[in-house]
Amino acid sequence: MKKFTSILCAAACFAAAAVPFTANAADGDKVYGTMNIPYADFYAAELNNSVPVDAVSSATTNKWKGNTTGSMGEDGKWQSGGLAAGTFNTETENGGGKILGVIYPVEIAKSDLDKLSDKMGFTELSEKPKAYKPVTVESGKASFGKLVDADGAETLSGEMTVSSLTSWGDYQINVKGIPANCDIYGVIVKTKEGTDYGMRALENIWRNGQIAWGTGIKEKEPHGNTLSSEHYKTSQGQTITDVTFITLNGYSTLSGQNGYLPIKFADSLTVESGKSGKGSVTFDNSAVPADYKVKGEVADGFTVSGNTVSYSNAQPGSYTLTVSDENGKYSDVRGSFTLTTDAIPVKYSDGKLVAADGASLTDAANYLKNITSVTVGEKKYATGRRGVTVIDSQTGEVKLDAKSGEENVFDGSGKYKLTVEATGYEKNYEFEINDQASVTTTTTTTTSANTTSTSKTTAKATTTTAKKTTTAAKTDSPKTGVSGAALPVTFLAIAGVSAFAFRKKRS
Repeated sequence: MKKFTSILCAAACFAAAAVPFTANAADGDKVYGTMNIPYADFYAAELNNSVPVDAVSSATTNKWKGNTTGSMGEDGKWQSGGLAAGTFNTETENGGGKILGVIYPVEIAKSDLDKLSDKMGFTELSEKPKAYKPVTVESGKASFGKLVDADGAETLSGEMTVSSLTSWGDYQINVKGIPANCDIYGVIVKTKEGTDYGMRALENIWRNGQIAWGTGIKEKEPHGNTLSSEHYKTSQGQTITDVTFITLNGYSTLSGQNGYLPIKFADSLTVESGKSGKGSVTFDNSAVPADYKVKGEVADGFTVSGNTVSYSNAQPGSYTLTVSDENGKYSDVRGSFTLTTDAIPVKYSDGKLVAADGASLTDAANYLKNITSVTVGEKKYATGRRGVTVIDSQTGEVKLDAKSGEENVFDGSGKYKLTVEATGYEKNYEFEINDQASVTTTTTTTTSANTTSTSKTTAKATTTTAKKTTTAAKTDSPKTGVSGAALPVTFLAIAGVSAFAFRKKRS
């Protein structure tokens, strides 16, 4: 069973400064109110595009429900509405939902309103709005005309950039200088070729002037939502000239743009993985158009010729190949690959991971920055922005005070076995620490020699039992030049700067 929802007390919300007003709510036989207008009907009279604008399907549980409208606060600052402000929706059986369209002011004859078989949630307004959709009725069905803007279109003085490498679709435009202190009910993207495209909340319209859409190449966005592409397919290869925002004040247009949408032929490239050091890998270029003039880039020390990526002295880790069309006709396309090694360039010593015997500081720093998870006992902790820092990626220090939420990673229970996983390193590194005594036992698995050695080092660790929180007292690092001694943290951090660095991309 489907359940329809809409903004509570819509008339009251509009009357409380959500809608700008000018005159009376009734003008002769005309009355003014708000209606739940499906996107296809909302955009029908606005666009030169024969393909209707579809509803927005959302697999997420909450974002599509965020349709509360914004308002001006008592402090004179605009309080933004929800991510889907001003929309109406329906819940689907799988727990997701659909954004069907927008709740927008209309003008309709009293007699026509009575003839409507579906009043579409009509809620009368107390005053005439600044902008509205005129409604006509035929055979009991409403049709919506082009928006009437009492003050005329606002001219924006911002700027627009275009990207064809985005997680949120096949194209994304970023507009600076969007209308301020208002909710965005719709966006129209116009092209030099004469086709217009209507944009919708969430799938297309995001915060701060970010607008993205799919044309059939990328099928899903990061949240797993399927991108609807029929309305937007013809945008490939066209040039954007104007972007018009629709608010309760009417139109606000950014004109005079020259944003070319390069033709896309694939969402990504498939690149084989290889061994670190010196070597080469190949990528699948079978989908590349015949007139695509390939220029490939990875990082310093990498060269691309044909469908082969060659490299020398490359560290283990993940890399990104970007292939560009030197003629500019087609979109860039990317592919990721991994270079691996069976060597472990670190060892545990005095509370931290340091360079293993025979490994360089650069090798150790590269390992630290590629750590993806650390398992303590039986529990695995991922690293990253939302992860847990069990081992510091700069210094290699084991953080005995690490927490996962409110839970201590090291709970003061005694000996811990740690297993470290790092991108590009085929074998995991395992070692043990003991926080109940002054002697810490470490087990070092040296994969390059396929041998396992156990040693004992002094680690001045103390255990706090009140909250089962373990902390480590700082100890002096061994002097450099001593065989088997730990390398200073400072030099390890400096070496991290010289290691290869790569970057990856909402909003």
